[in-house]
Amino acid sequence: MNAQPESQPLDPTGSSLVRLVLLVDDSRLQRRILRALLERWGYEVVECGSGEEALAICRERPVDLIISDWMMPGMDGPEFCRAFRALPRESYGYFILLTSKSETVEMIHGLDVGADEFLTKPVNASELRARIASGERILKAEHQLRENNRQLSDALAELRIFYDALDRDLAEARKLQQSLVPERHRRFGASEVSLLLRPCGHVGGDLVGFFPAGPGEVGLFSADVSGHGISSAMLTARLAGLLGSRSPDQNIALEPAPGGQYRARPPEDVAAHLNRLFLEDIETEHYLTLLLAIVALDTGQMRFVQAGHPHPVLCHPDGGLDFIGEGGLPLGLIPGATFERCELRLRPGDRLLMVSDGITECPAPDGTQLGDDGLRHLIGAHAAARGPAFLDAIREGLTAFAGRKDLPDDVSAVLFEFG
Repeated sequence: MNAQPESQPLDPTGSSLVRLVLLVDDSRLQRRILRALLERWGYEVVECGSGEEALAICRERPVDLIISDWMMPGMDGPEFCRAFRALPRESYGYFILLTSKSETVEMIHGLDVGADEFLTKPVNASELRARIASGERILKAEHQLRENNRQLSDALAELRIFYDALDRDLAEARKLQQSLVPERHRRFGASEVSLLLRPCGHVGGDLVGFFPAGPGEVGLFSADVSGHGISSAMLTARLAGLLGSRSPDQNIALEPAPGGQYRARPPEDVAAHLNRLFLEDIETEHYLTLLLAIVALDTGQMRFVQAGHPHPVLCHPDGGLDFIGEGGLPLGLIPGATFERCELRLRPGDRLLMVSDGITECPAPDGTQLGDDGLRHLIGAHAAARGPAFLDAIREGLTAFAGRKDLPDDVSAVLFEFG
């Protein structure tokens, strides 16, 4: 069993991760021969004469490679191997069984208990070195895998911290976006306005609202910025500032009137202004659909513009429903686009419902959209409800239709009930 000295194993940063080799054999002579070879190759070696002693060593020291005889008194090699594999370890230990057995059944048994390689006695030095080299490759791959897993775990922990912070920020952003609609219900004499706004995520791209539009008039709007998430929400915040009721001098739907008052601008002019704003000033890839209506509270005369938004629904006291409007182009797509004004007169008891496409395009489990017919059914099923209760019933009916509470799109609506 003569062999020429070979290069020493590399340190853990190199190609070898075998630092400590355990020799287990009840033959002192066999251990002495193998130890001489292993130390010549540069390995640190510990040795013992029984499986029980070997197991105690493995509990105390991080053994990288084990060379164990099969036949030993007391705990034999396969029994020791099985016990070794049951020990808690951070890294893998490579196990070579020395045997005079060559039967297939015996080899299968050795593999079953966890052995990696077999060497037939008497041991050939070159064959032993080749088996150890094979073990070094496996240990290196296992080490690299553990290192990759550690780095992945560290990265996932950092991502978790980041996403937790982002989730908190988005929760605050949701509160801020909800604050853009401070009033969900208000009476205007015999008439009243109710609002519904439910983003599908933390924040969304829908916006609804109302504002006093000069003496005896109220403005109503329902808008939907394309897309979802933070960028859409930021645009709705900008839009809330442009159409908000808190500062009439900042509301682009109003213009100064004599006596320090404000009056409503023609809604088609407002749509054209927003179209230019989206294309020239905001410079965004998003576009916007809008329904803007101005209603005279005494006569019910209503003028409105529909810019790509779903058709508003006029609900009559007798249960009749009319989908009104001309459709129109969304805002922010075509420079110089023009928008048509529509007019009609509300009668006492009429209700005007303005909804986003998150309602009309809500899918059922089979993919079928609610559509105008489904909306007509929902309105009819809850016709007896009024104000916010009516909008809540519509939302609950929508989740029942979708078969899920987490709807895929923002849901918003404006209900104007003319008294």
